[in-house]
Amino acid sequence: MNFIDEIKWTDDGLVPVITQDASSGRVLMFAWMNHEALRKTVKDNVAVYWSRSRKKLWQKGEHSGHFQTVRELRLDCDGDVILMRVESRSGIACHTGRESCFYRILEKEIWCEKEPVLKSPDEIYSGSADD
Repeated sequence: MNFIDEIKWTDDGLVPVITQDASSGRVLMFAWMNHEALRKTVKDNVAVYWSRSRKKLWQKGEHSGHFQTVRELRLDCDGDVILMRVESRSGIACHTGRESCFYRILEKEIWCEKEPVLKSPDEIYSGSADD
């Protein structure tokens, strides 16, 4: 059995991926992969995801320059979630220009932005799709 076959894919052929900084352990983002995205990620050692909204593959950093080099892939006990440990070349994972997509904290039933924008999205994206 090959590694792709050991994954429990959703009915639409996807698997959720939690992306974590390999050094700090910080969760950077959540995304999806299909078979092709996972194969490309393993082959090229860079994060490739499946965009459900755009219905296409996207290599993290292809527009922003915020590439993620894969250090380790882990599969959870149920075989239905991948944890991908990466080195983020720029220190920015979120299309908002923050280190992590998880920058809002719930305080008294209000989502509060608790992390700074490291680089303005206008500076990051000049006429290209967010990644």
